[in-house]
Amino acid sequence: MKRFIAAAFVLLLLVSLTSTIASTPGSAADPLISLSYINNTFLPATRGDCTNQINNSLGVLYSNAEARIQSAYDAYILRLGGYTGYTFASDFTPLNLPAGTTAELVTGSTFILTSGKAKLSITSGTVINISTGSTVASGALLSLNQRYFCTEDTTAVFTASSSAAGHVDGYYKTTGSIIADLNRFLDVASTDWYYNAVIFSSNNGLFTGTSETALSPQNSMTRGMFVTVLYRLANKPAVYSDSVFPDVGTRSLYYYDAVVWANANNIVNGYEDGKFLPDAQITREQMAVIIYRYASYAGSSMITDSSFNFNVFPDSGSISSYAFDAMKWAASNGIINGSDGKLLPKNTAVRAQVAQIVMNFGQKYMGM
Repeated sequence: MKRFIAAAFVLLLLVSLTSTIASTPGSAADPLISLSYINNTFLPATRGDCTNQINNSLGVLYSNAEARIQSAYDAYILRLGGYTGYTFASDFTPLNLPAGTTAELVTGSTFILTSGKAKLSITSGTVINISTGSTVASGALLSLNQRYFCTEDTTAVFTASSSAAGHVDGYYKTTGSIIADLNRFLDVASTDWYYNAVIFSSNNGLFTGTSETALSPQNSMTRGMFVTVLYRLANKPAVYSDSVFPDVGTRSLYYYDAVVWANANNIVNGYEDGKFLPDAQITREQMAVIIYRYASYAGSSMITDSSFNFNVFPDSGSISSYAFDAMKWAASNGIINGSDGKLLPKNTAVRAQVAQIVMNFGQKYMGM
């Protein structure tokens, strides 16, 4: 093939040279060609001629090859019955997969798990993890944010072990659903770093918007909001007792049941004056303490990774004494990560950051 291409190139060059030389001006009286003519006219014309003919020839070869490949692919699909019942996604399409639902993919299709847990079952053919370059065995659990590709003659089923979300392209059919409701959040784009966390939090009913069309990801998170998120994570247990906080005294408040439940289960305490301050902005160390206590309530592991070097954070010494163990546990287990190399324990958190923290905890400890 290489020899053929080289020969074709030489032939094109000779043809171009012949046509250029034949058109070169000159006369019997003065047959000589000046150097300036060669440099400024002859050579540029020759190069341009060669370039055009090569590009035209290569363009034809490319178009013919593309047509043959497409024809072979169309014939293959026709042989399989045209993938009856399948949907074609020309670009990555987000999917919502509640526990037990599936996404079935065929040859040439790709699946990426962005949250939750899912297992692969291969009916025929081979699935490759493009991210690692390895073949994936049937029955394997998927890794988050890695790309799984179905090779020739492949049919594979991706089953959600828990509530999951992902992206698919190519031919697929699903017992889940296409994620469309996120489009109502006009202030959340697929390119935002917190996009997957918002999908996770929204699909699991942990976050609602500040309006029908806005999530307000950069708005501060209040103490009442954060406790409400954890209350939803606990599936909103029934509340029978009354509030002990004077500033959480009205049952119509959206966070009333959440605060009463959290206090009854030693997840939150009030301030020294007996108030809870539900509308106060929550700090990062307060979040760590509350989610640390929630983990204990939920029976999750309370082990701090002993190999984790907490001193890598230059502001670790500024953590309040009551929050030190909780911050160390959260940081060592990847629940709360640093910002620009710092923990910033006294800083407040915005809604996007809280969505990420809740997703980190839910995936690591709650099997979500």
